[in-house]
Amino acid sequence: MARPDHGARTARSGSTRRQFLLGGAVAGVGAAAAVGGDTALRAAAGETPPEPLNGDRTVPFHGTHQAGVATDAQAHGLFVALDLLDGTDRADLVRMMRILTDDAARLTQGEPALADSEPELAVAPARLTVTFGFGPGFVERAQGRGPDWLRPLPAFGIDRLDPQFCAGDLLLQIAADDPLTVAHAARMLLKDTRSFAAVRWSQQGFRRAHGTERPGTTMRNLFGQVDGTSNPVPGTADFDRVVWSDAGWLFGGTGMVVRRIGMDLDTWDRLDRGGREQSVGRYLGNGAPLTGREEHDEPDFEATTAIGFPVIPEFSHVRRARGEPHERIFRRSYNYDDRPVGAAISRSGLIFVSFQADVDRQFVPVQRRLDRLDLLNEWTIPVGSAVFAVPPGCAEGGFVGETLLT
Repeated sequence: MARPDHGARTARSGSTRRQFLLGGAVAGVGAAAAVGGDTALRAAAGETPPEPLNGDRTVPFHGTHQAGVATDAQAHGLFVALDLLDGTDRADLVRMMRILTDDAARLTQGEPALADSEPELAVAPARLTVTFGFGPGFVERAQGRGPDWLRPLPAFGIDRLDPQFCAGDLLLQIAADDPLTVAHAARMLLKDTRSFAAVRWSQQGFRRAHGTERPGTTMRNLFGQVDGTSNPVPGTADFDRVVWSDAGWLFGGTGMVVRRIGMDLDTWDRLDRGGREQSVGRYLGNGAPLTGREEHDEPDFEATTAIGFPVIPEFSHVRRARGEPHERIFRRSYNYDDRPVGAAISRSGLIFVSFQADVDRQFVPVQRRLDRLDLLNEWTIPVGSAVFAVPPGCAEGGFVGETLLT
């Protein structure tokens, strides 16, 4: 006798009772064979074809670059940093990355990982991407040489770093529009690493749910601010210059900064709207600079008020973030919202994620200006920080990291 779950169907396959009952009505319809079973059944019942499910959508895994960088950000993101176990050598790293690559390639296409104990959870990829980043320790074990910027960021005065959110030898960025998909993929991939590495930290973040806003809408952080207005646009030469590296084994890859930034929403609530907009340098309503009307209007830092003060204050975030033309990054951040403790109403913040070809040349100068004078520092505290080299993608049959490891 079969087990009760034997032959269990997903929502995407198998016959339903309604389809069975409609079978007779459809049998004589000559177009059924050409149209396809499900479509014909719905047509016979007077129904319109269903909209494609977002859960069925996939992002290609193989390619010149890893997915999850230029990919439109998904609703849910999980960042897991691992430390390599003592004794894990270069040959072990090759084995680990081959296994991880194979399972990630399967999962992102809606197929179960090898030895997947819950294959039913893999059938809805929901634009799943898995992106791998290498820390300094990984490159050292690989007996390679990393870029000069692959090291901890310089100490900044505003930092209050907690070791449980810093550093790491290997990073997994797992993102999808469905949190169950993210959780299952993480479990499968961490099973792959358990003979080679142990989890150092994990951080889980979110954006608006899929379908809540129009595609291309700039995300908002929990301060209500638009976050990432000045991002270069993926697919353009500008994006390629800002993001992709042309150096050595990292050619086609990028540098990744992950910063966990606590946001004091409880005191931010006490600031009036005008004060909030002055601290940011943008209107909260649509993200336009204080000198403009639309979000993507160029800020006019020379504009002054009737009494001679800058319209966009010197201490505003948008002014402090603006520097030399090469000091640009691509932001792909997520919000987090932890359980409050004590008298606090909230314990929330931003998992700041940026990609840039050269962390020292592009990210560090911007952060130094923000460190010296940015009014938002009154309500934000960086508590985690890590830097990773994101290797290029791979072709089918290859594996992520092969440019370093082979």
